[in-house]
Amino acid sequence: MALAHVPLLDQIGRPLVTTTLPVHLDRRAADPLGVQLGDQVRALVARGALSPGDRLPSSRALAADLGVARTVAEQAYAQLVAEGWLEGRHGSGTFVTALHARVAPPPARPAPAPPGPALVRLDAGTPWIDPRHRAAWRRAWREVSASVPPRGYDDPRGLPELREALAERLARTRGLVLDPDEVLVTAGTTDGLRHLLGVLPPGPVGVEDPGYRAAVETVRGTGRQVRDLPALAPVDDLAGCAAAYVTPAHQHPLGPPMPAAHRLRLLEAARRADAVVVEDDYDSEFRYDVAPIPALAALDRDRVAYLGTTSKTVAPSLRLGWLVPPAHLVTAVCERRAATHDAASWPAQRALLSLLRDGYVDQVVRSARRTYAERAARVVAALAPLGEPAGPPAGMYVTVPLDADRAQAAQDAARAAGFDVPLLADYARGSGATGLVVGFGGCTDAELDRALAALAGAARG
Repeated sequence: MALAHVPLLDQIGRPLVTTTLPVHLDRRAADPLGVQLGDQVRALVARGALSPGDRLPSSRALAADLGVARTVAEQAYAQLVAEGWLEGRHGSGTFVTALHARVAPPPARPAPAPPGPALVRLDAGTPWIDPRHRAAWRRAWREVSASVPPRGYDDPRGLPELREALAERLARTRGLVLDPDEVLVTAGTTDGLRHLLGVLPPGPVGVEDPGYRAAVETVRGTGRQVRDLPALAPVDDLAGCAAAYVTPAHQHPLGPPMPAAHRLRLLEAARRADAVVVEDDYDSEFRYDVAPIPALAALDRDRVAYLGTTSKTVAPSLRLGWLVPPAHLVTAVCERRAATHDAASWPAQRALLSLLRDGYVDQVVRSARRTYAERAARVVAALAPLGEPAGPPAGMYVTVPLDADRAQAAQDAARAAGFDVPLLADYARGSGATGLVVGFGGCTDAELDRALAALAGAARG
């Protein structure tokens, strides 16, 4: 914090030793220093602490006293001159303007309310990362620091070595045999969806209801309408749609996988409508009752665009994913990204390449799968008084359908205990689905036990 008591001068340059300019600048505040300075000088004039004709310190003297750059004082003075509070006289300095009427000082900005205790959010998307694997994470960033960045803009497709590693992994874990040139590195699932929609013809996009809220907002953000596709029901009509966004391996947020018969009907509807099916394969590796569900894209590579993400296996903040468009759209997507210089972060790509080569991702998946299996069983048992889960336990959350009042009561009880548990209604549009979506990835075992106790208590109450 800087505080200036700068002597003022009268109109002929004589110092007024008893008058000072109290200015307080707080470098920790959200407002820029120039804005703070301008606000305070304006208030001094408005309440009469500075009178018409008073000469202000030079911008150089004021800046030196405050310990800030001269441009800070110059910008504040320039703004106040433009507003009519001050006037500059050539060769004489800066003076308070002769105002015709006393102006009430601007109202004091209300102090922000002190934040309450942060709630632990038990959502469907925050993963559990085994702390025993942190050494690999540190090695990855050391490798990044020793690598040479590209000379110009990044390849919009992504690092060639990373695309090779991703193609190998998708063949091994998802049954997708791909050429690395078909794999495009993105800044996450919604980034890939946005680029894909940017090259499709006009038309609405079908999205599951209830469904992934970020996908809904991404579709709307591209100027397209959202057409509700009832979740868990077969899709037989996509007429007029440019695409249909689905989560077939683990329906988000209800949970069940899409049955084989429904998959075939969806693909047939897409062929009739000449629409693209967008498969978001967000957490398929975290099955602990059966083997991972095969990718829908394996059934029709010409009709299905495949989206994947590191947010569940590495960290959401890494902001990396991949898009495998149908072959006839690869060039269009790449050209669009090249034209906008829209590429995923180079350091993040280098780090992910190291994590894949080091075996880190496989280790995280194995350990997380064991942890999720144990936690899912505890969640299902604890929530049994509330109701049965909507689908078989998988991934990092359990969804329990409930009537709206009971779901709200359970959420309120969880919040009182320090936890934020999402409502199923938050994911629904026209379906009106209600219940709880209880995530168990982004918490400790002790936190999960406290949250489940609060939810179970709401059921008994």
